[in-house]
Formats: sequence, structure tokens, C-alpha cells
Amino acid sequence: MSSIKEHDYLKICAELASFLTISIAAAKKKIDVEASKKGARDISSRKAIAEMLLAEAREKSSSDKKGNTHQLDSLLEALAEEENFMVED
Repeated sequence: MSSIKEHDYLKICAELASFLTISIAAAKKKIDVEASKKGARDISSRKAIAEMLLAEAREKSSSDKKGNTHQLDSLLEALAEEENFMVED
């Protein structure tokens, strides 16, 4: 039964890693740090922490989505003095 719980935990770690575009090891480390802050030692509490971190990341991403798009657009705009700038080979 513990292997099934561990499989679910690893699946959530992989989802968190994919969503944050980090490695699975980094996602597990992030969960471990948060678990140590809360004193969680068993796999079920770590799974709950992982689900919480994933939900927070999704919530933050959905609220910042418009802001990130606007920020990228502003970074890609050429300044007036740089519009005709060309780099020579």
C-alpha cells in the first residue's frame, strides 16, 4: 500500500516540477523544505504539502498571466532611439 501512496506523491512532484519548469529533484527539495518547516514527516502530509504548493503555483500563474504577457510585450517593444539600429556582422 505504501508504494501506491509513494507513486501518487511522485506524480504530484512531477506535476509541480512541470508546472514550475524545474527538475523533479528541485520540486522534491522544495516540498521537503516546506515539510520541514511544518514538521511533516510522513508521506501523506508531504503529499498534502505538494498539492498545496501546486495549487498556489497555479493560482499565482492564473492571476499573473495577464501581467506576464504585458511585461513580455513591453520588453519586446523597440525604443524610439533603437528602432533603426542594426548589428553588423
